[in-house]
Amino acid sequence: MNSSADQPYVLVLYYSTTGATLDMALQIARGIEQAEGIEARVRTVPQISTVTEAVSPEIPPSGAIYCSAEDLKHCSGLVMGSATRFGNMASAMKYFIDGTGGEWATGALVGKPAGVFTSASSLHGGQEATLLSMIVPLLHHGMLIVGIPYSEDALMQTTTGGSPYGASHFAGPNDDLPLSSDEIELCQALGKRIATIAVELG
Repeated sequence: MNSSADQPYVLVLYYSTTGATLDMALQIARGIEQAEGIEARVRTVPQISTVTEAVSPEIPPSGAIYCSAEDLKHCSGLVMGSATRFGNMASAMKYFIDGTGGEWATGALVGKPAGVFTSASSLHGGQEATLLSMIVPLLHHGMLIVGIPYSEDALMQTTTGGSPYGASHFAGPNDDLPLSSDEIELCQALGKRIATIAVELG
């Protein structure tokens, strides 16, 4: 899931504190790599502090590396994910997106396909509101929003996560439920769909 210098890639950008959103990101990356001629590039964003000084190292101690402006600028598509925080994306992801004014000003993301994903500890804890909260800034960037169509059987039959607005996961009150088979299927379907559209637009 590491992209070569000249290979088109879909950026899978996520923020995860308990690991559930990371698990989704990895499944989405698997879906992306089911498409021909494109790769997945998995990146995260640093935590933010309640005070103004930086608290995160430049390189995280484990997991995906932090997303750079270049990662974002040169992607062929984007799938953005965050844990649900009161029906909204986590503050770390919002902080990152708020810092993309340069990419907005140059139109770096205009016309590129984008999708969203989230996880939450309760079944009706605001997942769809969170998905919509992430879609709004992507629309401001001029991206083409890609959801999950009902031609995906898992979307109709899921009893855990899943939404036409994007992939979602019910992590349980202790944040320890693994991804269900339907959630995995929908994550991969979203990744593959965005990658396929990115190649077609290429």
